[in-house]
Amino acid sequence: MSKSMKRVARALADVGIDAPVLRMPDSTRTAAEAAEACGCAPDQIVKSLIFLGVESGSLCLLLVRGSAQVDLDKAAAQIGEPLVRADAKRVRDETGFAIGGVAPIGHLAPLRTWMDAQLLEFDTVWAAAGAPNAVFQIAPEPLRNLTGATLFDPN
Repeated sequence: MSKSMKRVARALADVGIDAPVLRMPDSTRTAAEAAEACGCAPDQIVKSLIFLGVESGSLCLLLVRGSAQVDLDKAAAQIGEPLVRADAKRVRDETGFAIGGVAPIGHLAPLRTWMDAQLLEFDTVWAAAGAPNAVFQIAPEPLRNLTGATLFDPN
């Protein structure tokens, strides 16, 4: 298990959540690949998208369902500032994860986090666990609590 995956497993264990980190035989980098590997609906995949707040200069984590395409203008209105894609190096430096394996938890530094309200419609969801082929399964409400996420509508 990689260092990044261990950080995710530790973040779950530290709060008493029994959700093993699984290394899948194939890539789970995209929502479609992850849904196929996990045997779930694409919308049960939690995409961890990192944006930069234009005014604050801080990274923002958006947890969105697999089929959602973030409307940046709508998201900015809910978050309170314009957003742009974050630089891959900065994402790695502040989260400890490379793009394609960014987990919603276990970051090196705290991030302001928003969660797609439609994820709460599922009993369980699957999220990246620190590598392009690593995932974990969790109920959405504990994930929201663990990340301190504010609910939003990405589109």
